[in-house]
Amino acid sequence: MFVSVETAPTPQTAVSRPHQPGSVGLVRRQYAHFDTPLQLGSGRSLPSFTLAYETYGRLNADRSNAIMICHALSGDAHVAGYHTTTPDEKPGWWDDAVGPGKMFDTNRFFVICSNVLGGCQGSTGPSSLAPDGKPYALRFPLVTVADMVQAQRHLLDQLGIHRLFAITGGSMGAMQALQWAVDFPERVGAVLFLASSPRSSAQHIAFNETGRQAIYADPNWNGGNYYDGPAPAGGLAVARMMAHITYMSEHSLEHKFGRNLQDRDALPYTFAEPEFAVESYLSHQGSKFVQRFDANSYLYITKAIDYFDIGAEHGSLKAAVAHTQCPFLVVSFSSDWLYTAEQARMLVEALEATNCPVEYQHIDAPFGHDSFLVEVDRMTSVVGGYLAHLTRQSDRSGARVGVRYVR
Repeated sequence: MFVSVETAPTPQTAVSRPHQPGSVGLVRRQYAHFDTPLQLGSGRSLPSFTLAYETYGRLNADRSNAIMICHALSGDAHVAGYHTTTPDEKPGWWDDAVGPGKMFDTNRFFVICSNVLGGCQGSTGPSSLAPDGKPYALRFPLVTVADMVQAQRHLLDQLGIHRLFAITGGSMGAMQALQWAVDFPERVGAVLFLASSPRSSAQHIAFNETGRQAIYADPNWNGGNYYDGPAPAGGLAVARMMAHITYMSEHSLEHKFGRNLQDRDALPYTFAEPEFAVESYLSHQGSKFVQRFDANSYLYITKAIDYFDIGAEHGSLKAAVAHTQCPFLVVSFSSDWLYTAEQARMLVEALEATNCPVEYQHIDAPFGHDSFLVEVDRMTSVVGGYLAHLTRQSDRSGARVGVRYVR
């Protein structure tokens, strides 16, 4: 059974805050419940599942203007707008990019974002109740990016959207977008692949495993069975701190913090509290994260990222992308050392080898992996311009968009 499908904004959706021009205003999280068993890549299945999602803008009459935004590891369905009128509430995680006249223009597009399977922000995951009424914890089956996409397919089916105008995301979100194009090529009009890789490297796996080990080492983790007691907040905070370092660049850390001390003029020579500003910043990031994220979900989602290798089941990357039927925009950033330009070019070269229309943009930006989130003005020029180009194309069948390297 499916619950709560709305293709037009409620009266609340039109409300915007005066200090946030272009905001989509108040939005609400919706839930899609499915009683259909979901077969997973591990060979196991979920008897039923729920996806939390949000939508922005209006779906047009022929349902052809939908764009799906897929979130990264620590994201959720709340990509834009506000849930309440509380003055100090922060907007969705990509609010600068989604709204009237923005990169994903809600005057033109119907934007969808769902929390991934395995998540902890309303979608079924390890913190959800199993059929026996107790949290799944580590009884929850391991999931893959392909499983996340299968769940999203059910959501689109219920929304009555057969084909997406485009699908996009950064980092793990881009992995989902690529998986969509390979698994359901007839349902994807274009892929906007941002700051990601067609396969997780040994370095990606190493960073993720280090974060997981921090959670395992927390005495409150209790083998994942902590839902009736204290959560492994310390381990999850350390995992987040380490991951956050990989999202930034050496330049951005040095520019923002350097060797500045935290609220003092001289070193106190102590372990009791952060001495350097960068230490305090990382501690703050860890503390914020544990207030909104489940440690077991962190384990499951990082495992899904580790498993990702789009060419594995097809014999090669080239063979995998040969299944796609849409143009691609691939974007990398000069200071991103987590998902490098070399990894992005692997995808570009495979697409080019299969004569798939592809445009590649390499952007000189100083903020590391997070550049796709914070460089919104430059991304609007690249991504918004690409979407405008797609909109102007009256007939894309047979069209060939040449590969362009922009440095």
